[in-house]
Amino acid sequence: MEYLTAFFVGGAICVIAQILIDKTKLTPARILVSYVVLGVILGGVGLYEPLVKFAGGGATTPLTGFGYTIAKGVKKAVDAEGVIGVLKGGLTASAGGITAALFFGLIAAFIFKSKPKR
Repeated sequence: MEYLTAFFVGGAICVIAQILIDKTKLTPARILVSYVVLGVILGGVGLYEPLVKFAGGGATTPLTGFGYTIAKGVKKAVDAEGVIGVLKGGLTASAGGITAALFFGLIAAFIFKSKPKR
C-alpha cells in the first residue's frame, strides 16, 4: 500500500507540473524552480512534513521534496549553529541532489541542443 500511495502522490505532483508546462506559456525551468521554492516555503512553515509522512518517496522525490530538504536542513543548522546555519544548512542537506543535478544537467547539455518555448 505504501508503494501505491507514493506512486499516486508523486504522480499527482508531476501531473500538475505537466499540465502547467502544456497549458501555460511558462517555461519548464520556471515551473521547476517554482516547485523548489514551493517546497522550501511549505517545508519552512511545516506543511510539507505531513505529506512526507503520508506519501514517503512520492513526496520527497519530486522537486518540491528537494525544496523541503533544503528547508529542513536550514532549520536543523540554525537550531545547531545559529545564524550561520542559514547559509550552510541547505547546502549541507541537499549536497547530493545539487551535485547530481549539476552533473546530469551538464551531460544533457552536451548531448542535446535546447530550444526556447514559443
